[in-house]
Amino acid sequence: MPWRKLSDPYAIWVSEIMLQQTRVDTVKAYFQRFMARFPTVAALAAAPADEVLSLWSGLGYYARARNLHAAAAEIVARYGGEFPRQEAAVRALPGIGPYTAGAILSIAFGQRAALLDGNVIRVLARLRALSASPDTALGKRLYWSLSAALVPPPGPSDAATGPSPAPRENDPGDFNQALMELGATVCVPQRPMCLFCPLSAECAAHQRGQVELYPPKKEARPVPVVEVVTLVLRCRGEVLLVRRPTAGLWGGLWEPATLPREPAETEEAAFGRLGRERLGLDLAGRPAQPLSSFVHVLTHREMRFTARLIDWPEAELLPFLRLSGYEEARLFDLRQPLALGLSAWVTTLLGRLAAVPTNGAVRHRNP
Repeated sequence: MPWRKLSDPYAIWVSEIMLQQTRVDTVKAYFQRFMARFPTVAALAAAPADEVLSLWSGLGYYARARNLHAAAAEIVARYGGEFPRQEAAVRALPGIGPYTAGAILSIAFGQRAALLDGNVIRVLARLRALSASPDTALGKRLYWSLSAALVPPPGPSDAATGPSPAPRENDPGDFNQALMELGATVCVPQRPMCLFCPLSAECAAHQRGQVELYPPKKEARPVPVVEVVTLVLRCRGEVLLVRRPTAGLWGGLWEPATLPREPAETEEAAFGRLGRERLGLDLAGRPAQPLSSFVHVLTHREMRFTARLIDWPEAELLPFLRLSGYEEARLFDLRQPLALGLSAWVTTLLGRLAAVPTNGAVRHRNP
């Protein structure tokens, strides 16, 4: 992993934010591109928000990128670009909770700080055969207390100076990373490799032959389905994109105008309402070409998109718009690189437009 063996708190911070609810294999390439473009806190703080979101596009959970950008500006303004070493100061930064703070303080500065993620919870639950759910307030306190008790104390000067180049015994950062690694590679949710586990002799769940019963499984909840209509407006070969508000789902990202369908609402009615309510346009009578429908699955919902394309014959489009629910609108030439924050579903949709010429006929490609 490219962030391993690094002591730079900025790099460790970026990696930990990217790794939140995201697979390591996915993060590797994003981390390298991000650090190449923004090698320091000051470089990140000085960058436009659109550029930051553009490099985050496809990684998901975009509030992480917005908070990272805001926190970088705060570090430059309040701490002269130096990452703070005090837990209270670190926790006060946007987007940094107890887990991320513990990772930065222990790995970058060698401080005795605990961390708790899903992998660590699984190791602790099996080690002590804990039936407490980590989703309850009592369970959270229990797992945090156990994690904190296990972290070894740093050497006499480590907390003040950060980790030394030479390997040390009982380094808090090494311990925390090893605990996470154990859960990620050996003490996995299904079919854990207890034969290779260095803690198997001390593991209560292993001794009982009940490893996969811990931690207790979450109650399965049905994933709600949201029907969404999205409209691609094309004017003189350029496509209209609008920017979402900073707060909320896909905050600050650009997209073709979208609108959730009401229950029992027809597609025709939904597209007409989208034009009126989102863009201030009357689309009645304008020929619209259906585009392929697609599904985008999020953690807590399934988004089903129905898309249409309308070629706007007038020479101008932007002066006619009356935006609602969006902050900005621009026309973009999709043949040029878009240095914008785009969610994965938008990238997929825009990629399909290359096969749809302005006359509405689909351009067939040879296989």
